[in-house]
Order: sequence, then structure tokens, then C-alpha cells
Amino acid sequence: MFTGLVEEIGTIDTVTKGVKSAKIKIKAEKVLAGVKLGDSISTNGVCLTVTEFSKNSFVVDVMAETMRRSSLDNLKKGDKVNLERALRVGDRLGGHLVSGHIDGVGAIKKFEEEDNATWVSIGASSNILKYIVMKGSIAIDGVSLTVAYVDNEIFKVSIIPHTKDETTLLKKKVGDTVNLECDMIGKYVAKLLGHSEEEEKPKSSIDMNFLKENGFL
Repeated sequence: MFTGLVEEIGTIDTVTKGVKSAKIKIKAEKVLAGVKLGDSISTNGVCLTVTEFSKNSFVVDVMAETMRRSSLDNLKKGDKVNLERALRVGDRLGGHLVSGHIDGVGAIKKFEEEDNATWVSIGASSNILKYIVMKGSIAIDGVSLTVAYVDNEIFKVSIIPHTKDETTLLKKKVGDTVNLECDMIGKYVAKLLGHSEEEEKPKSSIDMNFLKENGFL
């Protein structure tokens, strides 16, 4: 579990691709303090397991499903990534609860400056947008942000200077893809409500056999 508060910007050292998977080596410092094999580190919002590490880098294995659902497939040597260690019990929850399990990707559509902040417009599929609500939380490449606008095609967030300096979000370009994780509480509520509607909805007794028996076909 994570908070969406990025601790460090790491640098991709190597990407070794399999048929559908990958092994990625990432240069870092802060997130390696006290690291152990098997620890989880959020990398651009994706929860990954440390399989090797040294004093200035760590290695993760990325399975095919993660490669399909995230933008990690696009990473190459020299790319910058947002890094966050797993939340410890007793830590302040300054962002929101983030699982590191990506719902899908979005594409950056526009950057707009407004005084000290930058508006970022992101396009996403309807399967993701249905979970995004005005003033709700969303993790973009592992960064906890508040939704300031949403419609049927895009949503917008506003980036303050601190987030600009401490994350990779404003180093991206229009057209770049970003990993999206919607608020997990909202997803659970939607799932439960969906089940309730199915269970409570009366089933129709009209089918093809009924129509034939009553002379309609």
C-alpha cells in the first residue's frame, strides 16, 4: 500500500525484455534505505517487487499482465520514474490510499499554465472515467492528485510547483502515456452497488418461448 507521495525520482539503468515480460534495473538512493529482497516499491505508480539491489540500484521483474496494463512497456535507459516505498503502519497518510495496481493508462492532451500552477488534461477510456469523480483522488504515475474537472472524454488535475519539482509529471509531453489508478474506495463502492442492482432488479418472464406460446412469433 502506498500514499501517492513520491519520495524520489529514479533513473532507468537497463531494460531487459522477454517475450512479454521485462527485467528493469533502476538507479535510486533514498528508496533503498533499509531495503530488503521482496520489498515493494511503487514505480510510476506500479507496485513492483525488489528482486535484487545494491547501494545505488534495484531490480524488478515485470510480468506480462503488468506490461499490458501499464506504460512500463515504453520505458528505456535514461528515463525518469517516480518512486515510493510501501507505507508503514504509523506513517502520515498525506496523499490517499494507493494500491499500486494500475487500472489502465491515459494520454496527456494538454498543459495549461495558470499563475503558479499547471493544468494537465488527460484522456482516458470510459472504463476508467466512470470511476473518476470531481474532487476525488486519483494516482497518475504514482502521484496522488485531486480531480478538478471530468467529463466523458478527459479529466484535469492542477499541479503545484512542489509536485512539478518532485515528480516527473511536468517533464512529459503531450501524447505521452501515464499510469492511472482510480480511488480504490470508489471502485469498491461501485462494485457493491452494481451487485445490489443486479440482485434487486426483477427478472423478466418474457423470453422467446413466451412470445411463441402466445402467438407473437
